[in-house]
Amino acid sequence: MKMKMSKIRITKQFNFETGHALYGYDGKCKNVHGHSYKLSVTVIGTPITDNTNVKWGMVIDFSDLKKIVKEEVVDVFDHAIVFNKNTPHINLAMNMREEGHNVILADYQPTSENMVIDFAEKIKKRLPKTIKLFSLRLQETDSSCAEWFASDNEA
Repeated sequence: MKMKMSKIRITKQFNFETGHALYGYDGKCKNVHGHSYKLSVTVIGTPITDNTNVKWGMVIDFSDLKKIVKEEVVDVFDHAIVFNKNTPHINLAMNMREEGHNVILADYQPTSENMVIDFAEKIKKRLPKTIKLFSLRLQETDSSCAEWFASDNEA
């Protein structure tokens, strides 16, 4: 049977724990708190048709996608605390770093929306040229998430 060249989306899910505080926010999230994030990464491509390739039939090996996302996002953000680098919590952040805590000082307000944009840029840079990042979904709580779609962000 000759298979038609089809675009296929592959999704891998990741979990990590991250703390943050929203600088200048007018609600409870101005305080340091944390979330059990769930990140779904969807890429799109055409399955490999070369039957001599060990990855024959795959768009991307799930383990290759896992390696990229772990290195760029999960291993960086898991059990870290993220502050906007202009936060008034800067003294707290520096004290925490001195005590050996993983503190990220971001160029952005660490909302789910901005985090998912950051993650998209980091993941896109690492994907093979034949694979495109299709979407990201960052679940912050059981009822709240932010989504990034390549189709919404094309020039």
